[in-house]
Amino acid sequence: MDIRQVTSSFAVADQVTEADLATLAGRGIRTLICNRPDGEADGQPSAAQLAAAARELGMAWVWIPISSGQFTEPAIDAFRDALRTQPEPVLAFCRSGTRSITLWALSAALPAGQVLGLASAAGYDLSALAPRLASRQQG
Repeated sequence: MDIRQVTSSFAVADQVTEADLATLAGRGIRTLICNRPDGEADGQPSAAQLAAAARELGMAWVWIPISSGQFTEPAIDAFRDALRTQPEPVLAFCRSGTRSITLWALSAALPAGQVLGLASAAGYDLSALAPRLASRQQG
């Protein structure tokens, strides 16, 4: 599991397994957001399986499955709502972390340059999103 800190209260990671959950709880993660649809890859744990195990450890669970490249307004709104309403710190994950950081970027109420800078510092190049981020701020 490769955790990348984006802000003091938000991080992204690649696929989380049931074995990772105790480690995450021990690190103080209070909410998990899963952005991976079930069945993307052989051996991938199901969202229901991870949700049950996370809740047993006292973590909140949110499932916003995103197929690669399908960043719809309802998904962005759901991600924003989860960040507003669920306890921090939050860890969002998918196969590589890219869908999760992209959802965060599209839902953030920060200037586009700041969003891109934070993503870059975490190891993600979201420069292709710059026009969409700028248009979201104007709208």
